[in-house]
This record gives sequence, structure tokens and C-alpha cells, in this order.
Amino acid sequence: MVTIILFFTALASQASFAQRIKDVADIQGVRSNQLIGYGLVVGLPGTGEQTDFTEQSFRTMLANFGIALDPNDTPSVANSAAVAVHAELPAFAKPGQTIDITVSSIGEASSLQGGTLLQTFLKGLDGQVYAVAQGSLIVSGLGAEGADGSRIVVNTPTVGRIPNGAMVEQSVPSGFANGDTLTLNLHYPDFSTSKRLADTINERLGASPSQGYSIATPIDAASVRITAPRDIGQRVAFLATVENFEFTPADAPARVVINSRTGTIVIGQDVRLLPAAITHGGLTVTIAENQQVVQPNAFADGDTAITTQSIVDVNLADSRIFKFDPGVTLDELVRAVNEVGAAPGDLMAILEALRQAGALRGELVVI
Repeated sequence: MVTIILFFTALASQASFAQRIKDVADIQGVRSNQLIGYGLVVGLPGTGEQTDFTEQSFRTMLANFGIALDPNDTPSVANSAAVAVHAELPAFAKPGQTIDITVSSIGEASSLQGGTLLQTFLKGLDGQVYAVAQGSLIVSGLGAEGADGSRIVVNTPTVGRIPNGAMVEQSVPSGFANGDTLTLNLHYPDFSTSKRLADTINERLGASPSQGYSIATPIDAASVRITAPRDIGQRVAFLATVENFEFTPADAPARVVINSRTGTIVIGQDVRLLPAAITHGGLTVTIAENQQVVQPNAFADGDTAITTQSIVDVNLADSRIFKFDPGVTLDELVRAVNEVGAAPGDLMAILEALRQAGALRGELVVI
């Protein structure tokens, strides 16, 4: 039985909800940056690793403090582990501020529980150091191993975090204060949404594109260019106002998303079925629409109207034909399939067949 199905069709007859500009778009160039570094975790209770690169890192660390080991000696580094450290540097992060970091073992260490990360340089894509990390790890996982080789692992003990574990050393240059314009990039590109966003800004700020004066101009389906003050203080105040303007984005494209592993099916509100007939084992689905004339009472002040009534009939008899009349929604199809207790695979097969035949108005995505 198709029990896990999410519908967007319930919103078909409702008006779209207004959203703030800050919730649907970002300012071009104002973004976070990824940082990465290589470090050494020490203080582990014997859960570290005895590998060549860990030993080399250990020697290099001691050499930085003026301690030289005999090249023929092999130090025991079972309480140490080589790790990769990564973080995200937020936009406008300033020197002296702190950011969270994630520490992951890259060798054979069985656990980082109880370890301490030594000073580690975090570099950006350009190879420059933007932050320095150090501190005690918080590890949510744990592991235990018996003498006979049996082992139990809960969560991931080889990955830990250090809240506020890295200090920012330099800022990333931003083009926020440069030029006379800024660009808003939509999270989900759409020509209609792009135009509505520009129209909202112009309307709220008193601009009139028809008279040759506009503050916001749609560039393409993803971007809207807006004229902004040059003074940095006025620019911040200007954007603080603009980003809170509310507008109604365009409806999402007609789409059906199927999770083949869980049987979850998500159906967009604008998905419709075109005329088609297919076969699928012994399951028969017939969908039709009847038009009825509604006549008001003799003395009522009303008009004659024509209404459409959808009729859905599904059975598991030994029949062969699926019949779909135009304009029927997938919501009605799924409800009909549910009533007879059909499996998710039956509905998935029907949808795929409709797509292959060109009878599904909308995109079919399988994940």
C-alpha cells in the first residue's frame, strides 16, 4: 500500500505565500569561504596511530621547539593522531573572532575521544592562512574492542568538533562596498520570480521603469541587479530595508519526485495527466471527467453553470488497460491506488510509463 506520500496538491487552490527577499536570495559576493588544515591531536588514551606520517608530524613539531630526535630512534606516538581540520569562514568575519571547526582522523586512529588539537593553520583556496585552530575535542561517538577482536562502535569516534576552536587571523576581501550596484542571486532560478522581485523593489521604493527610472533590473532567471548608495553606512541601511520586502515568488515547476528506496512520492501542485492508456499486470485504473449543468431555482437570482466531476475507479481484477482522461490530477490517481491497497512499485511503474509516453505534464525525478 502506498502509505508514505507527500502532496503539494493541497495548495493548488490556495494563494502562494509571500516571502521576504532575504529568504529567497543572497547578495552576490557575500558568502562564506572554506578553510582546511593538517594537524596533530595528542593526549589520546592509546587510541592513536603508529604510522609514518604521524611520526613525521611528531618529529616536525618537536623540531619547531628546538628538540631534535635521533634519526634512528622510532618514537612511540600511539597517543597521537594525524587529522584534517576544516571550517567555514563566514562573510565579514574579522580578525580576533572565533569560528567552529571539525576535526577528522586521516590515519588508523580508533578514536579521538579525550584528544587535544595542537596549533593548526587553516588555509583558504589561495593558500593563505586565515585562521589558527587549537583546543580540546568534543567527540560524540565511542568505540570498544575486546581481546578476541570483537568491536562495537557508536556513532563516529574518529570525528570531533571544537566550538569556537579557531581564531580568525585575517578577513576575506569582499566586493560589497565596491561599485554603484549590487546583485541579488535567487536560490532557485526562475524568470517569473526574478521579475516579481525586481517589480517589488521598484514599487516599494517609488521607482518607475516605464518612465526610465528603475532601482532593480532583472538580469536573468537567477539574478536581479539593484542600484545601491556608495556610502557604506547608507548601503547597509538600504539593504536592511530591501531584504525585508515581501513578495510572492512564482509557482514551482510541475514535478514528481520519487524516492525508490523508501517509496516516498512528492507531487507538485501543477502536475497533470494527458490522455493515455497503458497496461500494468492486473491493476486497472480508469479516470474520467463528467461535465454537469447546474441550473438555479426558478425564482433564484443565479446563472446556469457547468461543473466538472472527476470519477476514479480502480480495481485489481484481471484487466489490462489504464485509461487517463485529460486534466486529471495525480492526487486523484494516488488516492484511487491507495483505496485498493496497491504497492508503491505499482504507482511508480505507472508514473514512469506515463512519462515515457509523454502523458505526464511535469518532470519525473527518481532519487
